[in-house]
Amino acid sequence: MVSYTPLQMLKMGTFHVMYLVSALLTFGGLVVTAQLQPVAAAYGLDRAVVLLGVSALALALMVNLISGGLTRPFWGRVSDRIGRYNTMTIAFGLGALAIFGLVHLVRYPSWFVILSAGTVFTWGATFVLFSAATGDVFGSQYAETNNGIQYTAKGVSSIFAGWGAAKLLKVIGSWAPVLWAAFACNLLAAILAFFWLKPMVARITAQQRSGGAPAPDCSGLLSSQYIPS
Repeated sequence: MVSYTPLQMLKMGTFHVMYLVSALLTFGGLVVTAQLQPVAAAYGLDRAVVLLGVSALALALMVNLISGGLTRPFWGRVSDRIGRYNTMTIAFGLGALAIFGLVHLVRYPSWFVILSAGTVFTWGATFVLFSAATGDVFGSQYAETNNGIQYTAKGVSSIFAGWGAAKLLKVIGSWAPVLWAAFACNLLAAILAFFWLKPMVARITAQQRSGGAPAPDCSGLLSSQYIPS
């Protein structure tokens, strides 16, 4: 299997598509997790008691920790059975549904806990799937560095999910548009994973297995032909 150096990877359209999908999905996840306290405060959920004197916000924070711990082995197992990109589509689509539900049911304490945990559970798939996909596509020799570069998508998304979401709230005065944006990003990530990323990666890996050099990767956002060293 061909192993790409970080510079070669950065020149490939496949990397840019993968980076975009990761950034979109991470934005949706971070909007819910990073803004959980202010969202809860806006709807009075930091004071609404749901179980044994515990507020909806406090319970959501505790359940989200459990959800975040379970998500990695779960989606890793699913990926091993049905494939990386089918799993991405399912996880990201379910994440979109969770945020869609949150938009409509955020005022209800129990649903706030359940749907925020569902968002965390589906978003956590990124930490398993993209690291594995990076190794699948770009090889194992530089896997650690390449995955580190891929992981910077989280940092990019955090700017928009943190500062950007706060700015949007200040302008509009409601969390609803922010949550709708998170829903749209998750849904778009699911669509791109299945209809764009999956066939692109299948074509590249098929070329590698046949022993030929990868063809020009012209279907990405930025592309160049791989030139063997």
